[in-house]
Amino acid sequence: MSILESARGRAAALAALITVTAVCAGDAVARSFPFGPHTRSVNDLGNQFVPFHAHLWDLLHGRADGGVLLNWQSGYGTSFLPDLGTYLTSPFSLLVGLFPRDDIDLAVYVITVLKTATAAAAMTWLLLTLRAGGGEGAEDGEPGGRRWMAGVLGASYALCGWSVVEGSYNPMWLDGLIAFPLLCLVGEWAREARRPVLGPVLVALAWIANFYTAYMAVIGAALVLVVRLLLEERQPRERIRALLRAAWRVLLGVALAAPVLVPVFLGSQHAYPGWKKEFAPAGWSDVFARTLPATYSFFTPAVFIGGGTVLLACALAFHRAVPRRERILWTSLAAATLLSLQWGPTHLVWHVFATPNGSPYRQTFVFAGIVVIAAWTCLAHAWPGRRALLGGGAVVAVTALAAAGSDLVTGWTFPLAGAGLAAAVAGLALARRGRHIALAAVLLSGALVGQAAATTAYADRMKLGRLDDYPAWGEQHSRRAAAVASADGWPAYRTDPGRDQISGNDPMLLGGQGASYYSSHTPDVLTRTWAALGAGWTSNGRSLQSLDNPVTDALFSVGARVRGARGQQPQLSEAAMVLPLVTVRPAGGENRYDADPFRNQERLLGADVYAEAADGVCPVGSEAFLWAPDFTGQARLGDAPWVTLRGGQPKRRAALTSLGTVESPGATVAYRAKSGGQGRPRATLGCLDPAKLAAAVDRLKQTGAVSVEVGEAGVRAELPPGATGTAVLAAPRIAGWSCDGEPAGSYLGLVAVELDGTRTTVDCSFRPPGLKAGAAVGTAGLLALAGVGLLPLVRRRRSGGSAQAPAPEAEKATAAV
Repeated sequence: MSILESARGRAAALAALITVTAVCAGDAVARSFPFGPHTRSVNDLGNQFVPFHAHLWDLLHGRADGGVLLNWQSGYGTSFLPDLGTYLTSPFSLLVGLFPRDDIDLAVYVITVLKTATAAAAMTWLLLTLRAGGGEGAEDGEPGGRRWMAGVLGASYALCGWSVVEGSYNPMWLDGLIAFPLLCLVGEWAREARRPVLGPVLVALAWIANFYTAYMAVIGAALVLVVRLLLEERQPRERIRALLRAAWRVLLGVALAAPVLVPVFLGSQHAYPGWKKEFAPAGWSDVFARTLPATYSFFTPAVFIGGGTVLLACALAFHRAVPRRERILWTSLAAATLLSLQWGPTHLVWHVFATPNGSPYRQTFVFAGIVVIAAWTCLAHAWPGRRALLGGGAVVAVTALAAAGSDLVTGWTFPLAGAGLAAAVAGLALARRGRHIALAAVLLSGALVGQAAATTAYADRMKLGRLDDYPAWGEQHSRRAAAVASADGWPAYRTDPGRDQISGNDPMLLGGQGASYYSSHTPDVLTRTWAALGAGWTSNGRSLQSLDNPVTDALFSVGARVRGARGQQPQLSEAAMVLPLVTVRPAGGENRYDADPFRNQERLLGADVYAEAADGVCPVGSEAFLWAPDFTGQARLGDAPWVTLRGGQPKRRAALTSLGTVESPGATVAYRAKSGGQGRPRATLGCLDPAKLAAAVDRLKQTGAVSVEVGEAGVRAELPPGATGTAVLAAPRIAGWSCDGEPAGSYLGLVAVELDGTRTTVDCSFRPPGLKAGAAVGTAGLLALAGVGLLPLVRRRRSGGSAQAPAPEAEKATAAV
């Protein structure tokens, strides 16, 4: 029987349909992409997720520089497996390969909507399992008038404020929205001693798809399982056994995911430190306001769940047809979960014991799921009557009254809330009488769609006004990508897509092999090395920018570079001075940086190429570079065009910036600070001598690699005979590099190998830390899973095969997998 032929399948399909309708309607009202001219790529969606999916597209089509282990396109060579495991290991991500590459924004949008719809279907399936205690035949006795309501409630879960406001631009979190109901199903199977193989597999898929929200979903599913066990007439020993069954299934699933999880964990350990914040709970009036439609705030929990669902959840405590213990436990769980969002210690538990850099309420989807389960419990035994609806309505009214003083309430909030509540009450009243069920379904689902679409549209507009935004793929992307492709010469030289970037990950988005890179796993050594050379950053050092400088371009083999601000015609500039990827430096020398980027560049180059600016003036013919990392404003040399700097450490750092070539003596630097900023900054002026740079590059070329072969995760270089000193690969010495079978050395932050004059070949390879250990744990988990699956068969053979009926536990263990 197909899924749609079953009652559960049809209810799940209804939930998915309601969800897709509401999300798309909201985006259409806001005229947001793909339904209008406004971009939806705000914050990390445009800065990380779209570029990462573009890189995945390149990997799937064999067009990426690098592979699953190493990304040659970003940060001059970074580990990719941690990024893959953080952003791209959802099964839905593979769908990006079905779209044309220049429709990458559409691909990510479709994936986002599909994830949301899948969460709705999964929750609906869970509700219809919980309704009668689970089991394969659970739906057979379900009164036909309530199955469709499971679909409405499932949709309300997927359309919660957290989903349409925050998850919509952090699509990797939506895998947690799917994981919560699935992990609750795993808990149900553990409670009933069923499906010992499928359970760990689902756990593994959840943790691989997104470990962060999967961790939160596990906590929520454990709480749901505890309530389910307390509702049963079981001996304490039986409850403990059920919890232990659930625990080992979770642990086995995590072990299966270890090949991804361990490298991701170690990648975060090697990352540059992000922001450190103390949790500050939101005001309760704001929290209550976020339960209502058409509200928005970055630092409050998006707990909107739809008026009908909230009404039912609040009515549960007053619904006498529901056993008293169920009313108390589910209502208490929902209330306790809400309180845990606001209390510091439980906040840390929810967020893996670290307050996140962005929204501090990322676990809100679990609360939404528990509220939906409570709402379904209110319906499980009978439609709520007048007493229950009046009681629930009173609680909703008190909540709305508490929210009235919040600045988050808009002119649309209370009209939408009131209309939705009235429609929900009317629909529930009709359904209780058993009349006009179709009309009741229209009222309840229509109220949800209207409120969720309005909340989506309002959030779309507010995010554009308050968050950084990035354009969807358009003509400027195509022009820049074409310019990069036309000059691509990798691995003979790198092509940098430019300092004037569209996103923080332009090399992955547009192509080429640049320095810019933004990730939760931006390596500490990369940030510190690049910062020492004068690079700029945002996001407290985790979003590194390309450095447009002849010295660093020569050092890192940048042979072509795109220039031109956003919206302008890109100009391709080819460098005359390019070093091979592998060069040889003399033995000895200072192997430490200081605070002066000009001296640091000279140390890495091995030659003095900058002259000091006498009285703030550079010699004629030199190129003037300004170092003012904390300055926000504009500067110019003489009558040259103004150059913009965006500083302000630690959040932002202005890069070492060229002010142009000095054409006349006495040219000085003028400053124009941004409103409210300092007039004349603390700044240093360096004067680059092009002739000295050319001579230094020529000397390094003479001893550099004769040929270089670059693979997906390694480099092989042929050196001149008798080479001595240190071979240096123009790539950051991140953890995982080894050369000739030994851990690679470091030369001022770059991969290095000591030479003794007896060899002419250097062979370096990269393996992300934790890959071997993760693979070993994953293999052990796979063997254990196989043992779990085969154990019932072994027991059956020992007990006499078909001549003797299998034991009840064995029969349960082999239930449909």
